[in-house]
Parts: sequence; C-alpha cells; structure tokens
Amino acid sequence: MLPSVAILCGGRGTRLQEHTQSVPKPLVDIGGRPILWHVIQIYLAHGFSRFVLLTGYKAELVEEFVRGVPWPAGTQIECIDTGIDTPTGGRLHLARRTIGEGRFCATYSDGVADIDLARLLGVHDAGGTVATMTVVKPELQFGVADVDGDGIVRGFVEKPRSEQWVNGGFFCFEPGVFEFLAEDSVLERDPLRSLAATGQLRAYRHSGFWECMDTLKDAVLLGDLWMSGRAPWKLWD
Repeated sequence: MLPSVAILCGGRGTRLQEHTQSVPKPLVDIGGRPILWHVIQIYLAHGFSRFVLLTGYKAELVEEFVRGVPWPAGTQIECIDTGIDTPTGGRLHLARRTIGEGRFCATYSDGVADIDLARLLGVHDAGGTVATMTVVKPELQFGVADVDGDGIVRGFVEKPRSEQWVNGGFFCFEPGVFEFLAEDSVLERDPLRSLAATGQLRAYRHSGFWECMDTLKDAVLLGDLWMSGRAPWKLWD
C-alpha cells in the first residue's frame, strides 16, 4: 500500500497578492483548475490515494474546494487546520496523529513536476535514511553573459539551468522525522539541516520539468503551458 501524502496548504502566498487576497495560494487558478488540484493529480496518477491537507490561511476555502471535486473512487482527502501563521515544519508536527506512524510523503501545494514518484520511493526505501528530498536544478530567471578573462562578452546563454541543486519539494519521510520537528519549526531550516548533519537526508535528483508557482509570472507560465496542451506534469489522461 502506498503511503499517505501530506500537502502543505497553509501559506499566505504574499508574492501572489493579485490572487491571494481573495483565495489562498493553493487555489490560485492554473488553466481553469487550482494548482492544488494539479498537485493531487500528480500523486493520483502514481496510485496514491490518501491525502492530508495541512491548511491555514483561508482554510475554509480549501475545504470547500475539496468537498466540491468528484475525486476518483477510493480517494481519501482530509483537511487539518494547522493555523494561519504556523511554519512548514510546525504544520507537519501538528498533523502527526492524522498522518500516522508509518512512512509518508510530503510536498508543497505550489510546485509541479513530471517526477517519477515510484522511483523516488524506491530511492528512499533503498537509502535507509529518515528523509529523502527531491532536488532540482531550476531554470535561471535571466540570460547569462559568457565573459572571458579580458572582459569581452563572447555570447549569451538564454535562461540556463542553475549549476546547483535546490529543494524541489517532493519528500519521503520515515516517522523518525517527527523527532526533528516542533510546532515552531521551519522545515527548510533546522529540521533539514539537522537531518543532513546526522547523515539522515538523502537526495533524489530530478532532472526533468519542475516549476514552483511563486509569483504571478510563474502562474501565467504554468497556465499557458496547460492551455497549450504541453504541460509536462500532466501524467494522467
């Protein structure tokens, strides 16, 4: 049986204020559907069926959305209000009883990818660590100038990928991760740093498509991809 999926849905989305004054960030529209719908569909396409949504800002709207969607038979979605200002690690900490004591997956409600979740689980199972974090090389926002040692510009590279790996937001956790979490924990800070320092954080390298909807520009890009029929994260029929 595949593990439960915890989805962080509580943030305010302050850099998307054009949308998030009326709806929470997970409900910002991408091609006619909230981005949260897209994230859940990625997991459904891989056979996952149980989801725990960790809500906060405008939690009632997320719950209303969940109730109004005709999800596939067998899909279980539970919303847990973890507070408006609770940080990411704190939301997981507060939902421990609902998530359960087994292995679980976690992700954010604003990132999509053509990720192979079965392979991610396989890497995690084989690794023997408490946590596995998907890492990606994002496309840089600007073009890069190729400058030689004499200061001559040789050319340009249009929006190349970063040479560094960053957090891609698709995680696998063992229950032991809760020992690293508290109500005031920011997952991306002390918990992940402590896991790394103790050799308990493995990286799963994803080299395919990945995009995080952080700004209005990102939302427009994702919407355009969806409407064009070329959305790489659409892993379902």
